[in-house]
Amino acid sequence: MPGAGPLKRADLIRYLRILGFGGPYAGARHQIMVRGNITLRIPNPHQGDIGTGLLLRVLKQAGIARAEWERL
Repeated sequence: MPGAGPLKRADLIRYLRILGFGGPYAGARHQIMVRGNITLRIPNPHQGDIGTGLLLRVLKQAGIARAEWERL
C-alpha cells in the first residue's frame, strides 16, 4: 500500500498504471500519463523521492482521492 509520503518516481508511475493511466508519453517539458480526458504531467526524475506535497498535488490533478490511493 502506498502512503501519502515520499515515493520513488518509478513507483508513482507503476501505481498510476494500476489506476488505469497509460504512458508515460513524451511531452514538451515533462512526461505525461493519460486516462480518459485527464492528462497528467509526471514530475521529472531528480535526486531523491517525490515528496508528500508534490505527490498530493499530482493526485489532485489526477482526480484520485487520498483514500483511493492508500487502498492500492
